[in-house]
Amino acid sequence: MRHFLSNGQVLLIRPASEADAPALLANFRQITLETDFLLSTPAEAQAIDLHAEQQFIASFGDNTRHLLLVAEAGGQIVGSVSVRQGGFRKQHHMGEMGIAVQHAYRNLGIGRRLMTAMLRWAEAHPFITIIYFNVMANNEKAIQLYRNFDFMECGRLPGGIHQPDGSYSDLVMMYKKIK
Repeated sequence: MRHFLSNGQVLLIRPASEADAPALLANFRQITLETDFLLSTPAEAQAIDLHAEQQFIASFGDNTRHLLLVAEAGGQIVGSVSVRQGGFRKQHHMGEMGIAVQHAYRNLGIGRRLMTAMLRWAEAHPFITIIYFNVMANNEKAIQLYRNFDFMECGRLPGGIHQPDGSYSDLVMMYKKIK
């Protein structure tokens, strides 16, 4: 899907391929440097090698149970969204989502477009009826985006995140029933 961004660039949202591994890994490493809102630290992101990233992408590849989309602008990957269908039979109706966009590309509608593409895929999925994820309680912009898509808070773990600086943040679980 092609979109036009307010900064004049063309945004392409497409499925990831194994050839994207170097760029997707660089994107992930960059985002971990820019924010503490991801679970991974920059050191953990640096420890991921190219082979591991290729295996990660391949796990989504020919698997209709899962989704991995990238957002490409200016010839580089600037964000992504993923959904993994529950691995146990009793959780096949659930998909766990993750999403991230580089700081320089925030507030351009990329997160909204990734969410829209992900929800269209999920709505067409033969088994998934619920999308859920965890988000840090102090990630207010992300929570507002999710609420705009009718995701609701369904639980909160006080102190569920221990940041490298020693501070704690609540972990909020959100979900949306899509069918």
